[in-house]
Amino acid sequence: MRKIIIDKNYWQTRIAITKEKKLQNIYFHSPLEKTIEKKFFKGTITKVLPGIQTAFVDIGQDKAGFLHISEIDRELAFDRLTEGEEGSKPKKRYEPMDISKILKEGETILVQVSKEPVYEKGAKLTTCFTLPGRFIVLMPNIPRIGVSKKIEDRDERNRLKDIVKNSLPEGMGAIIRTTSENRKNAEIDRDIKFLASIWEDINKKLATAEPRDMLHEDIPMTLRSVRDHLDDDVSEIIINDKEEQIKIYKFVKNIAPEYSQKVKIYTEPPAIFEHFEIEKQILQALEKKVELKSGGSLIIETTEAMTVVDVNTGKFVGKKNLEDTVFKTNIEAAEEVARQLRLRNIGGLIIIDFIDMTMHEHKNQLIRVFEKTLKETDKFQSVVLKVSEFGLVQMTRKRSGKTLIQQLMKNCPCCNGTGTITSLQSECYTILTDLKIQLLSHKTTKSIELAVNKDVFNQLTSVEYNSILQLEKNFNCAITILEDKNFLLNQYKIKKT
Repeated sequence: MRKIIIDKNYWQTRIAITKEKKLQNIYFHSPLEKTIEKKFFKGTITKVLPGIQTAFVDIGQDKAGFLHISEIDRELAFDRLTEGEEGSKPKKRYEPMDISKILKEGETILVQVSKEPVYEKGAKLTTCFTLPGRFIVLMPNIPRIGVSKKIEDRDERNRLKDIVKNSLPEGMGAIIRTTSENRKNAEIDRDIKFLASIWEDINKKLATAEPRDMLHEDIPMTLRSVRDHLDDDVSEIIINDKEEQIKIYKFVKNIAPEYSQKVKIYTEPPAIFEHFEIEKQILQALEKKVELKSGGSLIIETTEAMTVVDVNTGKFVGKKNLEDTVFKTNIEAAEEVARQLRLRNIGGLIIIDFIDMTMHEHKNQLIRVFEKTLKETDKFQSVVLKVSEFGLVQMTRKRSGKTLIQQLMKNCPCCNGTGTITSLQSECYTILTDLKIQLLSHKTTKSIELAVNKDVFNQLTSVEYNSILQLEKNFNCAITILEDKNFLLNQYKIKKT
């Protein structure tokens, strides 16, 4: 069974999803943070670049969002292409589209943010709009119906499709969520009507809004987390704030009254995240190394282009033979990798270096277990390829917002994110070289001050002191070395006196 645990504070709200006491997902929200994912904006097109089939759209953020042609819905594209062509031969809808013929610089357009800005990139935008509800995700301008893969019963899938098809307004589509399984017609119909009314309200605002205005945003994160995760498998929703507990109770009473008794208040010491051992698990999720129960381990490293996961046997030696050891470690690793991707919110291209296996059946079974785990536990879409000739598994997972490390960490001021810093000896050589350059360019200087980090000071005044004396002799000057406790290892200052 799962629990939804909410730590509400004035400065930050944290929402943890646990299963059998193990952290599965973690969400953070601060009143100071500005998140724009899923929001609707009236944007202004600033640039159209046919070479990369992308338009840049000003939505009032620090950086313009980018709208690729693949994110423009076909109906909008077709309408733009055939505009003013009455009486001429209609274009075929499957023909390749040219973004420069669909969008023009300076015009306004309704867009939705599909991904938060990442690194140096602006927000990713779309006109394939989605409005999430309790049982369905409404697609107001894409007339297709999809069903969650987690709903496997064919009769139930067909029943839900019929309900949604009969309830949807003309021209709209929907994705049927897992929570809709075995739900009554009236519940699903009510969800559709509510979302359709939101879409109508967005269009009304669009007509009078100014460019760059935000037209719609989803419900607050606490309520959103409850809406997205609440099902029969959730045993409790626990909150440490009475006011927030009342809000969530009313929300659950409205959308799923049968679960309202699961909303509980936590007031006992210690702090709620300490009590459920979540603080410790958050810190563990920031580390590169993840220990497995068997004694094996994962090493997880993320770059801007991809994430690489290395699987090691570690202390696990197995009971039968090497193949048995490797296979069991890989199976355990596959399940843990799926959890870590969710917990760390890692998306994009992911390469997993499982331990080499010789048996073809073991390789196939590993992929089946991995795909099954992702399908059952991860709400984001992923694609997994078979084990390659080099023993690697390549996969992609949909990106959504910042990773856990991006939310909680920042680059080290010494290494600037590389994970390494110059050795003490190398840093001394760099400073001595720069000092010599300064003396060469100012040959008349009689005295000079060199302020350095504490460790560099000790190295220069002991190990490299003869080098300092030689510089003083060659340039006929006095060099004073000063220790600055506020300097980092790679910081120094040369001053003529």
